[in-house]
Amino acid sequence: MKLGILFSGGKDSTLAAYLAKRMGHEIICLISIKSQNNDSYMFHTPSIMSVVKQAEVMELPLILKITPGEKEKELKELEDAIKEAVEKYQIEGIVTGAIASEYQASRIKKICDTLGIESINPLWGKDQIEILKLLIENNFKVIITAVAAYPLDDKWLGRQIDDKFIEDVKKLSDKFKINPAGEGGEFETLVLNCPLFKRELKIVGKKTSGEGNAFRMEVELE
Repeated sequence: MKLGILFSGGKDSTLAAYLAKRMGHEIICLISIKSQNNDSYMFHTPSIMSVVKQAEVMELPLILKITPGEKEKELKELEDAIKEAVEKYQIEGIVTGAIASEYQASRIKKICDTLGIESINPLWGKDQIEILKLLIENNFKVIITAVAAYPLDDKWLGRQIDDKFIEDVKKLSDKFKINPAGEGGEFETLVLNCPLFKRELKIVGKKTSGEGNAFRMEVELE
């Protein structure tokens, strides 16, 4: 099928796009939502404008919408963006990076049903450690851009997902019950390189903010 990717620039949406392409689907466009609410229930917010550079190195058109980020109301901007992709690029389905969030998956499926297209979730129900291993096996370069759970702190910002990272989050998962892939919002990520990119993106500027166990990093890419 011809598919659009609901794209945050993070590991899950990018890996889902890669898996969908490997399944034989054609990736036609990226769809991103910039929420002005950092605590959005639906959308990834740290370094979200990185999607512009990521779209460039993926050589794909990007539909980017801005939402104030009010719970439930922000779904209208998402529906408008998906509808634009259907009309402009004749997509037949949407790929999401949903792993276990019924909140996100059910709302996206409802929009897709309304528009008469498919909702495809290649990561749904997968073991979270296995998802992290898939990133490494397929040469994804992924860094942490935000944390929001005890005992994570600003030292985790910028860390790359590698074997040591997996070892550390396994221990934290066992001890503190955090989701090892950050599915509960414990951390957010940014993809700097993967098989879908024509070249690796480089960080040329960054700004961090936060306190306690909640920090975020906004980056500038080239």
